[in-house]
Amino acid sequence: MRRRLACLATLASALLFAAPAAEAQPRTRVTVYTALENEQLGPLKAAAEAAVPGVEVAWVRDSTGVITARLLAERANPRADMIWGLSVFSILQMQGLDMLEPYTPAGADALRPNMRSDRSPMTWTGMDAFVSAICFNTVVAQQRNLPRPTAWADMLNPAFRGQVVMPNPASSGTGFLTIAGWIVTMGEARAWEFMTALHNNIQVYTHSGSAPCNNAARGEYGVGLSFDMRAVTLRNQGAPIEVIIPTDGVGFDLEATALVRGSRNLDAARRLADFAVSRAAMEQYGRFFALLALPGVVPTVQNYPPEFAARMVSADFSAVAADRERILREWTTRFDGKSAPR
Repeated sequence: MRRRLACLATLASALLFAAPAAEAQPRTRVTVYTALENEQLGPLKAAAEAAVPGVEVAWVRDSTGVITARLLAERANPRADMIWGLSVFSILQMQGLDMLEPYTPAGADALRPNMRSDRSPMTWTGMDAFVSAICFNTVVAQQRNLPRPTAWADMLNPAFRGQVVMPNPASSGTGFLTIAGWIVTMGEARAWEFMTALHNNIQVYTHSGSAPCNNAARGEYGVGLSFDMRAVTLRNQGAPIEVIIPTDGVGFDLEATALVRGSRNLDAARRLADFAVSRAAMEQYGRFFALLALPGVVPTVQNYPPEFAARMVSADFSAVAADRERILREWTTRFDGKSAPR
């Protein structure tokens, strides 16, 4: 009897110490490069780590241009395991350089065909779409007698001199999708003429796509050229912002995910990629964006302008991505003098 009690005590002791040891098992740290907005990172990390046990999401966050440049600079010695929330234009550029690890996440075939890779295995998967938009401060407009714009051409009105702020397309994905939209709708020659005329009204080019709308919301300028998600978020927070989707067509972009070739934690990154296309992940994206890659998921964000989808230009993402560096060099040569200090 004593021997049996001793054995039971030993077993109980082993179990007691085994449970904390199991809980203390280290998680696999997956380095994820992203250009998502800061307020999205915490909720998405929590949802991902709950859905993918044993994985820790380690965000490295910056603007689209900075993250893209960093990935390209690290091409020979990748530091990232995964890209999650970056412009598809940037991702297609990396695809052309063979920087992406092919992988078709579980469930990815259900995504909208124009919001996922057409390769097999896939090289990227879409999350959501966003468009360029005008953040129009109605209070400043009344104070300065600024007319309400409805089309891009309206922004050339001399009344807007010094009252417009826009993202630098070389550092901001929002800036690039905006000028890409102009090139698609106007043709390249007319688009450069338009940008030259608009330059006269620009006060500063920021290095963040959110900054122009933030500036306008604070009343620093009457108009911020930004993107729909930031404009809607600020309006929902009570800013005196009207969200204007120009009638003459808007550039748009997809946020996408991809695995980095040379990842040191490929298995864990693949599991995160599976989650990134899931309904649970799409519900997270739908807290901020209205057009999601997975059909049937109803976004919960409020007060999105209903006309945004109908005014999206028809874009060939691959063609635009192939011309990205040339377009940005030309833009920088012409207009960088008004860019904010880095």
